[in-house]
Amino acid sequence: MKILLTGGAGYIGSHTAVELLNSGHEVIIADNYSNSKPEIIDKIREITGKRIKAYEADCCEYNQMKQLLSNEKIDAVIHFAGYKAVGESVEKPLKYYRNNLDSAITMIELIKEFNITNFVFSSSATVYGDSAPPCDETMNTGCTNPYGWTKYMIEQIVRDVSVAWPEFSGVLLRYFNPIGAHKSGLIGEKNNGIPNNLMPYITKVASGELEKLSVFGCDYPTPDGTGVRDYIHVVDLAKGHVKAIEYAADNKGAEVINLGTGRGYSVLEIIKAFEKVNEININYKIVERRPGDIAEMCADARKAKRVLDWEAKESLEDMCKDSWRWEQNC
Repeated sequence: MKILLTGGAGYIGSHTAVELLNSGHEVIIADNYSNSKPEIIDKIREITGKRIKAYEADCCEYNQMKQLLSNEKIDAVIHFAGYKAVGESVEKPLKYYRNNLDSAITMIELIKEFNITNFVFSSSATVYGDSAPPCDETMNTGCTNPYGWTKYMIEQIVRDVSVAWPEFSGVLLRYFNPIGAHKSGLIGEKNNGIPNNLMPYITKVASGELEKLSVFGCDYPTPDGTGVRDYIHVVDLAKGHVKAIEYAADNKGAEVINLGTGRGYSVLEIIKAFEKVNEININYKIVERRPGDIAEMCADARKAKRVLDWEAKESLEDMCKDSWRWEQNC
């Protein structure tokens, strides 16, 4: 298939591009590079040895995306494009609602216009709100921050479209916490500015670029008081997208699927694992809780195994090693 990745130069998008290319698919990337760099496209080519076409385009801009779809005969779309920082979404909710909803609605309008029936949406475990883990796809949903609500709303839009458009297939992938990087060290998570997520912040402290890591809260009802999350290697996550888009090609309707490991690790466990495997100390300080955060979140990942024949393979040690290799190379 020829697959369009919106936001495909970003962290998860770039790794998914690699896995799709390695699986024999053709990849087109659309990205405005608001949180990525154009040189990532060259890195994807270097890793795979395969051709990839990229457009600098904004998914909120209808005419730009319509021109792209007019130029390329696209078989499927994986929609990654969107803002993703939980804390920033609390501070700037309108920015998140405007961008994330507008980009998704624009893309869904266009795929309907071009009769592209296969669609995978980059959703999030944040739609489970403060539900008790492990979270499975049948649980009630609700959010604790604007970022999560944008994912929740887009999921509902996809479901409604699947009812109104019988030929449509939409897969809603609820990510847990992606970390790690490609083993080549050529692509990984690199934010413009101060990192919002745990692992890239740890690697910046390890490299000396940042002085210390702030651990937000130590009084959660968890074994060591710090927040617990289900961390998944980004390459495992990318392989899940390959399975999802291939599933979409053979099925109709809207399907919700978790992508996680089913195992939670606390912030302090991640720090200690990183220190051990990379033989480096991380300077950190406990600070107040961050608005919008919850105590614990981990996946029930059994549906992904049953429906997609997918499960996470990489270990926490692999995630820590690969993250540090990427930081040293980038």
